[in-house]
Amino acid sequence: MFLSGKKIILGISGSIAAYKTPELVRQFIKAGAEVRVIATPAALDFVSALSLSTVSKHPVLHSVSSGEGWNNHVELGLWADAMVIAPCSANTLARLAHGFCDTLLNAVYLSARCPVFIAPAMDEDMWQHPSTRQNVKSVTSFGNHMLPVGHGELASGLVGAGRMAEPHEIVAFLNDFFSPQSRPLLGQKALVTAGPTYERLDPVRFIGNFSSGKMGLAIAASLADAGAEVTLVQGPGTQTLSHQNIKSIRVESAEEMFAAATAVFPECQIAVMAAAVADYRPTEIAPQKIKKTGDALVLELTKTKDILAELGGQKKEGQLLVGFALETENELVHAREKLVRKNADIIVLNSLAETSDVFGADHNKVTLITAGAVQALPLQSKKEVAKALVQKIISIQDAKETV
Repeated sequence: MFLSGKKIILGISGSIAAYKTPELVRQFIKAGAEVRVIATPAALDFVSALSLSTVSKHPVLHSVSSGEGWNNHVELGLWADAMVIAPCSANTLARLAHGFCDTLLNAVYLSARCPVFIAPAMDEDMWQHPSTRQNVKSVTSFGNHMLPVGHGELASGLVGAGRMAEPHEIVAFLNDFFSPQSRPLLGQKALVTAGPTYERLDPVRFIGNFSSGKMGLAIAASLADAGAEVTLVQGPGTQTLSHQNIKSIRVESAEEMFAAATAVFPECQIAVMAAAVADYRPTEIAPQKIKKTGDALVLELTKTKDILAELGGQKKEGQLLVGFALETENELVHAREKLVRKNADIIVLNSLAETSDVFGADHNKVTLITAGAVQALPLQSKKEVAKALVQKIISIQDAKETV
């Protein structure tokens, strides 16, 4: 079992399915894990603290302070190798989605740097409600792992989806996650750039683009889930990504992104340049706000440093470089030329001829281009695109190893 020696926080929220949690704790311990239990006050209406503390061999924590002192949520978050929230009620799911910090469970969740696994439990109507679907979407976009709900008889008497996964299913899910086979990039370092760059005109204005960084963040999360140690260089306006295998560096301009990427790249086996970097920047940045003095304003722009080309020139044997191309015409021709010109191993082609909804969208349709193949992917979520790209990276590495 791959859970041997793992430190697991089990967060229990107020759902009838909480009655299953002593068995879940018992199975985690049987697999060799150490378990600490955190319960919301509502959870203790469904399962006793005595039964949970008996099977876990540790006190059940349910408030930030107790008679023994302060329960340090930051230390708990850093202690764990995994946090499992089971059952996760509709109420707790909403709090996770919106960052509420009104219980110890939520405080530890917000402090956790480990993978977080969520096992929802609620009635089918609640599970299918649009607000719950949106909360699931938000929580998974943060890099958390959502376990599938079961289908069967519910506490309301209805039959449908919404049952919490069974204890043995939750243990198996985590065991698979920590299996070396599920983390083929373990021991490798990866660099990912994401989002736009802002090139300042004056203290209040800039030249930028509409990139949200969602694609780059999804790639960083997928690489990290595969075991890689990821450095994520993020442009302004991008979301925060919490993952124990991801270190984030915030930058603003193309020059700052160039400096960060070139500093990290020599130690990496994988680099994915997903950021939408400005091609030009103002030659001079006005020290004061530029005043409106006429009908026209002439700006002098100078070319920024080409990060992908620089990394392609530095690339050594054993390093794999991925670039992105956004084209409006002759897409394959231009993408293949970029592959050779930038010395990349993969070009991810976004075509505005296929869809105009690239920036900020949650879905994408791309083509993966290598020296020997063209793989057109269907329209799918950016998370699925990221998984497909990471699988392509792994297959290229495997092919090189067998040569």
